[in-house]
Amino acid sequence: MKKLKDRVIFITGASRGIGREIALRCAKDGANIVVASKTDKPHPVLEGTIHTVASEIEEFGGAALPLVLDVRDEAMVNACVAKTIEKFGKIDILINNASAIFLAPTLDTPIKRLDLMFAVNARATFMCSQACIPHLKKSDNPHILNLSPPLNMQAKWFKDHLAYTMSKYGMSMCTLGMAEELRSSGIAVNSLWPKTTIATAAIAVHFPQAIFQASRKPSIMADAAYEVITSDSRKVTGNFFVDEELLQSRGVNDFNQYALNPGVPLFADLFLN
Repeated sequence: MKKLKDRVIFITGASRGIGREIALRCAKDGANIVVASKTDKPHPVLEGTIHTVASEIEEFGGAALPLVLDVRDEAMVNACVAKTIEKFGKIDILINNASAIFLAPTLDTPIKRLDLMFAVNARATFMCSQACIPHLKKSDNPHILNLSPPLNMQAKWFKDHLAYTMSKYGMSMCTLGMAEELRSSGIAVNSLWPKTTIATAAIAVHFPQAIFQASRKPSIMADAAYEVITSDSRKVTGNFFVDEELLQSRGVNDFNQYALNPGVPLFADLFLN
């Protein structure tokens, strides 16, 4: 059963990594996917553009709308939402996947880095949600999914990279608040976070190579996201899901399929005890 057939899914930061993987997973159901990301032309180091992902979506059986989007720009966000409505006539699901990371203590964090993380993580999640909510209210199973961690208020998650933690927790606070605010409208708002590090460009750049090799493939997050956004929005909201735990609850038992290097001990992600 293709649960996302003809659904319109707006994904930020979808030109590579987890966003791309979620897009391709949804494309298998014949979904209409907005690939909203900054990368319009090939990056000198990183793979993927909005156009390459759009082509992959179509190969998988979905329909794609590649849109250049800097999630920090309010006018661009509103324009992309308007173009989505013009093209597809609706928005059923918003996935706030775009994220910025800089792991450093307070004195080693330039303010421009703090500003970037707050703008891309917390502010953009709020702003993209705000722009999509009027359209989501018209859907029969609307979802907002934020790729952000559970709100774990232990000092150890703040002391080494305070600015990053605050920015990601800002996304999670959007989940906490909007889930209750929008409950009466039937719009589900949930967060999803990986139990282990995921083999993306962000991990390759910001972590040692050994951690990258001890990571899982982005497909585990895509499969978990699929489980969330195909759930009944009126029954599944306000949750802080962890990918492995969610998939186990939905009957998945083979997690070796997700390991980048099966047999290598996995590296636990941030914010989880």
